[in-house]
Amino acid sequence: MRVAIIYASGTGNTEEVATAIHSYMGGELYKVGDFPLSQLTHYDAILIGSYTWGNGELPKEMRSVYQAIEELSLKSLVTGVFGTGDSFYPKFCGAVDVLRDMLAVHTNLAVTLKIEQMPQAEDFVKCRMFVDRVLARLEGKKTA
Repeated sequence: MRVAIIYASGTGNTEEVATAIHSYMGGELYKVGDFPLSQLTHYDAILIGSYTWGNGELPKEMRSVYQAIEELSLKSLVTGVFGTGDSFYPKFCGAVDVLRDMLAVHTNLAVTLKIEQMPQAEDFVKCRMFVDRVLARLEGKKTA
């Protein structure tokens, strides 16, 4: 099973979550700019992590991944999306919502996860549950 974890992190918080998910899931961990978009179809699962920019917007560096998945429409690709944000803003983790909405249409979206700012001990439990949901979806694909 091939899994890629792709993330963008403004303050290091989303990177910390991506690293935790990678420690539970394995696979390949990429900063968004290092991920070869031509390889999207070579994975069984893609997990995408993003911070939120401005008023709930997707950061510029995530747009290429967003557009590539939207154009390919990979209905059998299992995906998950996660991110960190500050609930002070009206659209808490808005980039996660933007990615979730697109992934739900164009992929086999398994799970989403939003974390308030810097991850705490209880958030690492949520990261483990995130991975469990992805693995369950992948297992379901094998038995179908």
